Amino acid sequence: MITGKKIVLTGANSGIGLETLKLLVKGDNKILAVDLFIDKISTFDKEKVIPMQLDVSTKENVDLIFKTADEKLGGIDIFYANAGFPYYERMNYVDWERIENIFKVNVYSPIYSYQKYAEYLGGKEGHMAITVSAIGKMAMPGYTLYSASKFAMQGFQEGLRRELPKNIKLTCLYPVATDTGFFKKAVEGKDKEITQRPFPVQKPAHVAKCMVKGIEHGRKSVNPCKLFSLARVLFAICPPIKYIYWKLEYKKLLNYEKK
Repeated sequence: MITGKKIVLTGANSGIGLETLKLLVKGDNKILAVDLFIDKISTFDKEKVIPMQLDVSTKENVDLIFKTADEKLGGIDIFYANAGFPYYERMNYVDWERIENIFKVNVYSPIYSYQKYAEYLGGKEGHMAITVSAIGKMAMPGYTLYSASKFAMQGFQEGLRRELPKNIKLTCLYPVATDTGFFKKAVEGKDKEITQRPFPVQKPAHVAKCMVKGIEHGRKSVNPCKLFSLARVLFAICPPIKYIYWKLEYKKLLNYEKK
């Protein structure tokens, strides 16, 4: 159990973030819980959880997270950059702002948060955690921009590890599709629902449990789905299997578009 820590957790109001918050409050922790919405965060013990309603997609707002954490927590032992969102669509349009919006949240914000955290620590020990995603290791049809943003984070963590200061630990999470509001967010504003989700799908409580344990033990990476780890080995040994899997997932995109 993680206990006695001062923690910043973004994307804390739903999904993996909310389930992680439920586990962290079991310890004697003080948590700054950040999200666009705070209705669920606000139900927790105010002595342990400080709700912060904020959009993490701007430099100014990330700066404000650190300022607030310093004032309310008195320090940051763990900074967990979990906030992120997807699109489910075909890349058949031209829209600069749409590209920029997803990269601001999924890429710019966690990278800038690391920079700020390293500066904030000033040589003191700290632990940075990031939700990357299994899709950052293998792209998926229908999730092209989301895949691109997560591949960027995979490249970031891989490079960062080669120059990571000794005072900072880095733990990255690689969940497969998770049964959360993720899929609803992916088609927000559209009159269609994703009924055929990518295979496999895991429960957020399981993913959160694996991540909290990973942070507690200082693991470099957390892979909650053993099937995905096995599949990557099989795909490397027999690439045609991967192409069959991609074809099946592409059919799901076609079915979605036919609705």
